[in-house]
Amino acid sequence: MTVLIVEDSLTLVVAYQEYLRNEACKVTYVETGKEALKHIKKHEPNAILLDLGLPDMDGMEILKYVNENQLPCSVVVVTAQGSVDVAVEAMRNQAFDFVEKPFDGQRIIVTIHNALQNQQLKYKLELYKKIDRVEYYDFIGASPPMQAVYQMIENAASSKATVFVTGESGTGKELCAEAIHKSSPRNKKPFVALNCAAIPKDLMESQIFGHVKGAFTGAISDQEGAAVQADGGTLFLDEIGDMSLDLQSKLLRFIQTSTIQKIGGNKSRKVDVRFICATNRDPLLEVQEKRFREDLYYRLHVIPITLPPLRERGDDILLIGRDFLDKYGKEECKSFTSFTADAEAILLNYDWPGNIRQLQNIVRNVVVLNNGKQVTPEMLPEPLDKLSKEYKKTVNNNLDSKSVDSVASTFSRRKHIHPLWQVEREAIQHAIALCDGSVSKAAGLLEVSPSTLYRKCQSWEKRDVK
Repeated sequence: MTVLIVEDSLTLVVAYQEYLRNEACKVTYVETGKEALKHIKKHEPNAILLDLGLPDMDGMEILKYVNENQLPCSVVVVTAQGSVDVAVEAMRNQAFDFVEKPFDGQRIIVTIHNALQNQQLKYKLELYKKIDRVEYYDFIGASPPMQAVYQMIENAASSKATVFVTGESGTGKELCAEAIHKSSPRNKKPFVALNCAAIPKDLMESQIFGHVKGAFTGAISDQEGAAVQADGGTLFLDEIGDMSLDLQSKLLRFIQTSTIQKIGGNKSRKVDVRFICATNRDPLLEVQEKRFREDLYYRLHVIPITLPPLRERGDDILLIGRDFLDKYGKEECKSFTSFTADAEAILLNYDWPGNIRQLQNIVRNVVVLNNGKQVTPEMLPEPLDKLSKEYKKTVNNNLDSKSVDSVASTFSRRKHIHPLWQVEREAIQHAIALCDGSVSKAAGLLEVSPSTLYRKCQSWEKRDVK
């Protein structure tokens, strides 16, 4: 832990250092506000002992700087200006404590100790939040693959390096780009997104670089391109694999020189943008097939982030589905509050080739066309309705037409040790039979999820076929 003393009286500096001699912290001191700001920007101390009466500025300006930039340090204001107004202003600017001169040495020791402990607790809390984040900007998901994505975004955000996002269609590549921008020092500047697959190829160059009046048919006035619009901020090029090879070469030059020229123009202009690109294709395969320039690929592929498909995100499917259900339920003035356990089992066992976009459409379809408090399997549209029928068939097949009594008698007649999977199968069949074929009720009594029972039923069917 580190403490910065901002004080122009060397006598007091020596006193502070003596008070803090037994504290587990490194102590540094500066005499002016200018030196203090320089040190804070470079080192970000955990605590600051701040005198307001500095020779070159009001110490309150330093406190405001720390507060406005949300720096992770606790500021203890020490001043002879012990008026109520000064104390109120200090607390309004998030000072950790306010100490009036003259003061007792023990007071300073306790205050700094508490300030450092406060920073330790905040640091641990932030670490705890990062371990299992259910929401991150516009993402929803607590699965390990998404936790890794969140960490990659945080690591990449502070850099100017180009980020290359890959993933299947509908996995949230633009959300990823927006999260990087919002986490970056450029977050107060524009975020400009272009979908290279949605814009006609003969207009794409104009969309990026702009054009002058008369440059081509329809160019009735000068127009700034996305590169200028994103100056100082982030330019996101989605589905970059759809960009023509000719335009790829111009983009490469732009990345190398940070210079653009409008179509039909003769003046060059410098712009400062951070590039984020995305594709749902395999970029290396595109390079091998000569559809994507190799030199551009290596310019863009600096920090790769791969978004996992929804089918690999486990219970994130339910988290996202519930969020859509709540959102569209409110929009459509419907009373839906949840999915039944059987409906959740079907959602978890579907492959989701369209990923989050497909889940969004499925939930919206259900909300618009149905009424009730819970979404049941019967409400699910194509292709999940087929899975719903298979689900019921699988469960019924594994009951194997056994009554409760016949399943129970299997256990009572057993005289030999059987493989564990057989014992487990009979126990589950017994539970489902006791619950009149309701997998969700049986799962509740067995203290497992319905999807677990469904997967086991499927595995037994495959074993029976073999």
